[in-house]
Amino acid sequence: MDHEGRLGRLRHVMEQRKLDALLITHLPNIRYLCGFTGSSGTVLATYGGVTFFTDGRYAEQVRAEVHGCHVRIVRKSALVAAGEWLADEARLRKIGVEAAHLTIAERTSLAAALGNKSRLIDAPPMIEGLRQIKDADEIDRIRAACQLGSELFDRVKTVLRPGVSEAEVAGEIEFTARKRGAEQMAFPTIVAGGKRSALPHGRASTAAIPPRGFVVCDFGVILAGYCSDMTRMVHVGRPLLKARRVYNAVREAQQAALEAVRPGATTGEVDRAARKVLKRKSLGKYFTHSTGHGVGLEIHEAPRIASGQKELLRAGMVITIEPGAYLAGEFGVRIEDTVVVTETGCEIVTACSKDLITI
Repeated sequence: MDHEGRLGRLRHVMEQRKLDALLITHLPNIRYLCGFTGSSGTVLATYGGVTFFTDGRYAEQVRAEVHGCHVRIVRKSALVAAGEWLADEARLRKIGVEAAHLTIAERTSLAAALGNKSRLIDAPPMIEGLRQIKDADEIDRIRAACQLGSELFDRVKTVLRPGVSEAEVAGEIEFTARKRGAEQMAFPTIVAGGKRSALPHGRASTAAIPPRGFVVCDFGVILAGYCSDMTRMVHVGRPLLKARRVYNAVREAQQAALEAVRPGATTGEVDRAARKVLKRKSLGKYFTHSTGHGVGLEIHEAPRIASGQKELLRAGMVITIEPGAYLAGEFGVRIEDTVVVTETGCEIVTACSKDLITI
């Protein structure tokens, strides 16, 4: 990973925002900038250099992982230690903080450490902006994670049967993922059958898979730090005409959104492409969430693929395309792929059939 290049780009953004320093506390942002995978640390970026603060638990780990930073092992809160260091640097007056990732207590402790010499400024999500464009190494890792995720669906098809609990199916997915090298699941696995398939985020429960109906399977893994995300449907028993109609409509909507993905298109335009199809099929009111989101070190990243969004897609972005239709009390359908935005369109990296599977 090009940590030096990332730190250089961060300094450029800091200059544009006229910040003398930036304190980074959000762990995915810290990992992106310097490689640290532990659970406690603070990065202090200035024009003179970048310093990573952590405690003695990670003294050995930082030697192996941290790149492009001076390392300070401290006996107190890493954030407070960074603040005290800043308090001794009178020339650094405008200190940016990741406000969305600081508690009130942390901000109060930091302000006390700084005293009256400096001013805390709520910085915009600058690092998240940099993270939107993945480099070749990141895309390779996401491809590998998505490949593993796609292979897990084969396991789903062997264990999903009427009477088996949703939790059992999810457990088989997660156990197989671990055996094949996943660090952990990217989010709580969703397996929801029958009427519960109409819950967009119906986490696996103790409910049994019903003798007839849709089962939504939405899962992802973390492999080498990067996430995958995909959703596929299984139908238990022969699907009725209405079920087939809704499934085909969602698939058509997803295809329309995929075809809208290209550099220069807005994320709102991609969302609109999916909604237009579902509205034409009289299913628009049943599509109750956004069409997708960014994927990378976190399962939900910028950009947001949603109505009214004006973010321009750029080559190197990795996003999901996941329209759905949810008929409360009956069933729901969602089809999701993770895609890489290319110079000419997109590459689907969740290479798994979207034909309706019946068991």
